[in-house]
Amino acid sequence: MMPKLDPRFVSTPLAHRALHDVKDGRPENSRAAIRAAIDHGYGIEIDLQLSADGVAMVFHDYQLERLAEAKGAVRQRTAAELGDIPLKGGDEGIPTFAEVLDLVAGRVPLLVEIKDQDGVMGPNVGVLEEAAARDVEGYNGPLAFMSFNPHSVAKLAEYSPDVPRGIVTDGYSAEDWLLLKPETREKLRGVQDYERVGACFISHQVSDLGRDRVAELKASGAHVFTWTIRSPEQEAQAREVAENVTFEGYLAEIPAA
Repeated sequence: MMPKLDPRFVSTPLAHRALHDVKDGRPENSRAAIRAAIDHGYGIEIDLQLSADGVAMVFHDYQLERLAEAKGAVRQRTAAELGDIPLKGGDEGIPTFAEVLDLVAGRVPLLVEIKDQDGVMGPNVGVLEEAAARDVEGYNGPLAFMSFNPHSVAKLAEYSPDVPRGIVTDGYSAEDWLLLKPETREKLRGVQDYERVGACFISHQVSDLGRDRVAELKASGAHVFTWTIRSPEQEAQAREVAENVTFEGYLAEIPAA
């Protein structure tokens, strides 16, 4: 039976990579940004990458240099090493997923994106999904997994069947997805795996919300979220289609209950 999303995922705006602002000492996906999101009553969207020793780490990029005071691939460092690498604009290291789960402790919705570990959205995945599933065992609070890679979502269904899951979706233009074959982009653009992986929502690129497939999925009962919203004006327009937003760069208004 497909798990259902907690209704708070629809009613609570989701802070993109937590409520980050390096000018205020809150880097992306940092504990400081997570604490700030909780203090404001927002839901939180975070990203997971894999350490060299198989630990789920809360970090967006595959490479360290944009966000942290180090160079090279995240996957080449152990969890302990990553924890000692300072995040740029903050005073802390890269957190593990388990640490973030303890910090959030069910207080707000937590939307967790598994970053594609295959490289070209193929089936060579499973280690990060299994690590994340182990971490969430026994977690009590609104939680959902998602990934751009449907193979990853299928693994989540296998390893963590009781956690709601969705697909991050996109217009998949050739210029934005240089590594993907045209047939792969076409399949992903059409969200062809939605039913197969037991998804209950999509989180769709805001500039592509007018796509017929989005309307079709919404009409069939899928929850539709959108990314990444950067102003109240853009949010108002996006909400004509999407039920909720993943936002950054401003303070989204929390709808009245």
